[in-house]
Amino acid sequence: MVIGQVRSLSLRADRRVLPVRVERAVALAGQGFEGDVHADPISPRQLLLASSSVYESLGLPAHTLRENLLVDVDTASLASGTILQIGAEARIRLMFACEACGQLDLQRPGLARALGNRRGMLARVVDGGTVVAGDTIVQLDERMPPWLDDWRARVTAVLDAAPAGSVVEYAQLARLAGIQSSYCRAFPRFLAKIGPHYANRAVAAGSGSKAPRWNGSELFGQP
Repeated sequence: MVIGQVRSLSLRADRRVLPVRVERAVALAGQGFEGDVHADPISPRQLLLASSSVYESLGLPAHTLRENLLVDVDTASLASGTILQIGAEARIRLMFACEACGQLDLQRPGLARALGNRRGMLARVVDGGTVVAGDTIVQLDERMPPWLDDWRARVTAVLDAAPAGSVVEYAQLARLAGIQSSYCRAFPRFLAKIGPHYANRAVAAGSGSKAPRWNGSELFGQP
C-alpha cells in the first residue's frame, strides 16, 4: 500500500556539521545511508524519517530535525516493526520514535516540548538500493518485532539477547539500545534496580570481569 512520498533527502558527514540536501542517496543493507555519520551496522538509529507537516505547522527552517528522509507521512502514526519500501529497491525497518532531546532547544527555545512525539521515526536498512527524492513509500505486509520507545525497555531487551555467560560493556549497550553515551552513568543504578541477573550482564569498560564481551553483531536479524 502506497502511504506517501519522499520529499527530500539529506546526508550528514559529521556530527559537527549541518545535514546537506542531496537528490539521491545509496541505502546500504544493514548499514544506513552511504556517507552518513549514522551509518552503523549495530545501531537501531541508522536513518531518521521526519514529517514535512511538522516543518510546516511549526515553521521550522530546513534540517532542524536532522532527518535523512523528509516524508509527507505522519511519522507519529507509524508502528515499530513496520517494513517500508522506498522506491524500487530499498526496504527499511521502523524501529522507534526519535526523542525530542534538549539539543533542539538550542535552535529554538521550547522546541522539544512543542514537538512531543513528532520529531520522527528511526529506522534500519533491510535491503539496499538507491533512494531518490520523489520516490514513493510503500507499507509492506511483512512485519518484524517492535522495539519500544522507552530506553529502559530497549536496554533490557539487548541484555536479554546477549548469549549466556557473556557481558556487554556500557558504551556498547548504549549503542545497541540506540541511546546517547551519557546514559551510561545511569546504568549501574538502573540495572541494580531491575535485578542481579541484569546487573551482572553489563560492565564498565575498565571492569575486571573475565567474561567474554558481546558486541551484539547478531542482534538485528533480517526478515
